[in-house]
Amino acid sequence: MVLVAVGYLMTVVLAALIAVFCLVRIRGPKPLFYVSYRLGLVFNEMPFLVVYALAASTALAFAEGDIETAADRVAVGAAAASAVALAVVARRGMRTARAVRLALDEALGAGTATRRRPPLARILLRPVFRRRRDVRRVGNLRYGDGGRRNLLDLYHHRARPEGGPVLIHFHGGHYDQGRKNTQSLPLLYRLAGQGWVCISANYRLRPAFSHPDHLIDAKKVIAWAREHAEEYGAHPEAAVFVSGSSAGAHMAALAALTPNEPRYQPGFEEADTSVTAAIALNGYLGTYFDGDPATSPAHLARADAPPFLIAHGDLDELVETENPKALATALRSVSTSPVVYVELRGGHHAFDLFHSFRFEALIDGIEDFAAWVRAEKRVV
Repeated sequence: MVLVAVGYLMTVVLAALIAVFCLVRIRGPKPLFYVSYRLGLVFNEMPFLVVYALAASTALAFAEGDIETAADRVAVGAAAASAVALAVVARRGMRTARAVRLALDEALGAGTATRRRPPLARILLRPVFRRRRDVRRVGNLRYGDGGRRNLLDLYHHRARPEGGPVLIHFHGGHYDQGRKNTQSLPLLYRLAGQGWVCISANYRLRPAFSHPDHLIDAKKVIAWAREHAEEYGAHPEAAVFVSGSSAGAHMAALAALTPNEPRYQPGFEEADTSVTAAIALNGYLGTYFDGDPATSPAHLARADAPPFLIAHGDLDELVETENPKALATALRSVSTSPVVYVELRGGHHAFDLFHSFRFEALIDGIEDFAAWVRAEKRVV
């Protein structure tokens, strides 16, 4: 009985720690930061999984007669308090839809955003299962000569409808890690299920490679998409959206702000690497590691920049909100295109991994943003 009670107490303590890590941004020694970052990364988007575990363990403890002493009852009270804290975490995620609608209406005009019902079954029961039966993934297509770091995955509807737009996504990972089949998959599968041709690409990493090698790879992917996406259902003159997570957002922003620049297109200078719009998710959008101002997207803001959608969590552990806000401000000061900036209440870094209330609401907003851009530019 004692062992079971100790096990229950450990469950409650872990749940309480997770609730704290989700509600606040932890600053501290590296071991503590690493644990808080990893737990917050997962459970800030799926807090109900912890509530499920608390409910099950509490019910089991009562059923087996383990709640006998005052200390046991204190543990039950702590479990209830943790559940309430996790409900606050969930509430923050559920309020994302309103924040996204307000940001879209402010930047693009009232009525741009549409209300949608969240996919509750997917969010509550299958948040980590990102595949869809109506979408086919074509893996490891080669777009350059950089070995496995120059491979991409392509997602398209199994019916292969013709005339769809294109979305290209670049993963994050501090430019020294990460891979193409891990991030923003709910976004890629959602759009592919609607007839988009979606691409997620690897690229060459530090320390063996540095800027502008990553950007050159991004340009190669854009050029590849313009040449080959039609084979998978894209329109011959499709709109090409570029997106990225974390470091990938930095890449996407740089690519969007340096269209058709020969110095970033060695050997394929004549390829069209312009994009229709850019989407930056939990992005680091400052200078590269060498501090060169030319590697800062804000420094590259231009009058003919494409529309941008920038989304960032206010509790991001790795990148302060002032960083993406600086790009939004720089673009708004010179660009003739709109800039949508969405600050996600309670959002941590890498909020784009799972089917959560927060990311599903943001995907809805990305759909509305893309529809507005395509209509405004009169592109497919």
